[in-house]
Amino acid sequence: MEKRNVTAGVYSTHEAAGQAVGELRTAGYDLEKVSLIGRDCCLGEHVSGFYKAGERLLFRGKLEPFWSRLAGELAPSASFFVPGIGQVMLFGPLVEWLNSALERNLVVGGLSAVGAALFSIGLPKECIVKYEKAIKAGRFLVVASGGADEAELAREILNRKSDNDAVVYHSSAPD
Repeated sequence: MEKRNVTAGVYSTHEAAGQAVGELRTAGYDLEKVSLIGRDCCLGEHVSGFYKAGERLLFRGKLEPFWSRLAGELAPSASFFVPGIGQVMLFGPLVEWLNSALERNLVVGGLSAVGAALFSIGLPKECIVKYEKAIKAGRFLVVASGGADEAELAREILNRKSDNDAVVYHSSAPD
């Protein structure tokens, strides 16, 4: 079984997260392997969530330009209300993983559906709790997957603006 390498970095602002994605793009990183998760406080707490494969979401609110730009770069996109976290915006391959976790009712020892999706791609449970808290607190998580060289490039780039040291996680899950 081939090793999967996943790099994750936390950002306190949407600007810093967007710059990290832009730097990955500039470095030639395959954006089909990059995901971003964040909250939009302006969406309210009453949205139950929606997901449309192959269609673009329409965004409203304070971060509309940011979400719209990401939707053009990191497809697919989705919005979900996650109990314990709130309204979450997702972009990139993690959308499919989260959708799969929700469809299968995947529960991973006290983690939210977002945590279950992160666990599915190889992040360790003890680190996921930290990432879920960061998202709940309004921070943004950028996740990049790929081969060993790609993971190291992503770690280097994500560390430039990350609130924490971006970390490479290795698992034996298939790519």
